[in-house]
Amino acid sequence: MTNTANTPVESIETAFPLRVVRYGLRRGSGGSSAHPGGEGIVRDLLVLVDATVSLVTERRQVLPWGLAGGGPGAVGENWLLRGGDEARAERLPAKCTIQLKAGDVLRMLTPGGGGWGPVTATTPGE
Repeated sequence: MTNTANTPVESIETAFPLRVVRYGLRRGSGGSSAHPGGEGIVRDLLVLVDATVSLVTERRQVLPWGLAGGGPGAVGENWLLRGGDEARAERLPAKCTIQLKAGDVLRMLTPGGGGWGPVTATTPGE
């Protein structure tokens, strides 16, 4: 699956030994402007069996740019929560191959879209 595809939960859970435990909009990730950028998504995947996972993601360091004066979107983030423990969260690089154990959680935060048009006093969300 790709990092920006809106793959249905049922497809993920049928095709892979994963359980989707969180899936929603990444509030505040779209760039501010007269026409705000789209929100990214946040998805937590619980690994049900030991597995090798490869991440090939983009926009983890460079902000998605805005146009015509619009603000940039937020960069994406990849996180590994060993045993599902938030206190043990470790940030993962954009591209890597890692070994996961059953019970680990892979958190993917996709980038937000850049905004279009200048930010004004009446810009939505300002």
